Amino acid sequence: MNNIINSIKKELQKNIDLKYKEGATNYFKETIKPYGVRTPIVRKIARNYRRLDFKETIKLCEELLKSKYFEFGVVAFTLIGFHKKKFTKETFKIFESWVKKYVDNWAWCDFLCTDLIGYVIEKHPELINVLEIWTSSKNRWVRRAAAVSLIKPAKRGLFLKDVFKISNLMLQDRDDMVQKGVGWLLKETTNSKNRNKVVGFIEKNKFKMPRTMLRYSIEKLDEKTRKHILKSSRSP
Repeated sequence: MNNIINSIKKELQKNIDLKYKEGATNYFKETIKPYGVRTPIVRKIARNYRRLDFKETIKLCEELLKSKYFEFGVVAFTLIGFHKKKFTKETFKIFESWVKKYVDNWAWCDFLCTDLIGYVIEKHPELINVLEIWTSSKNRWVRRAAAVSLIKPAKRGLFLKDVFKISNLMLQDRDDMVQKGVGWLLKETTNSKNRNKVVGFIEKNKFKMPRTMLRYSIEKLDEKTRKHILKSSRSP
């Protein structure tokens, strides 16, 4: 395992872009630990190790995430994604532990949740009950994960009742990263067959939502509807 990690590290070090590293460090409000390698290159490096079996990959990903290097996280989530057909409820438990133990920035949160956790939930919809529990976590990334894990299925018109339930549970969350996560979920759901129902939900709750959440949620609506919602949401 150490040999593989050292090999990945060497490949990353060969592709460091110092200007990109500076930009990436400044881009995140959170403190991240980057090598400074562009994401397409990181994903390409990850593909070199896609032939590892599922159990080996999980162990490797765990070690990569422990390091806290930003690019190691991208490698880990890319690698595990090659094994989607093997995902089970037990895999979900592993992903849940990763969110709680290792995720400390929005990019890791969104990569893990939209691409991987969301996929497991579509296979096992009963796991949505766990997302509801996450909404009351003290960990901001766990709460954000509760929302963004539903984004991809919600875009296809799935789990609308659950989208509304989870959004309601965090409707007045004070953390801006959680607000943006809920707003993003609602925004993508307006881009589905459920558009009108989502607009109705936003209209109903526009006085409760933090402004950040509201603005995110209406980004994909037409200009007239956006302006109406923003104007009518202001206190008289």
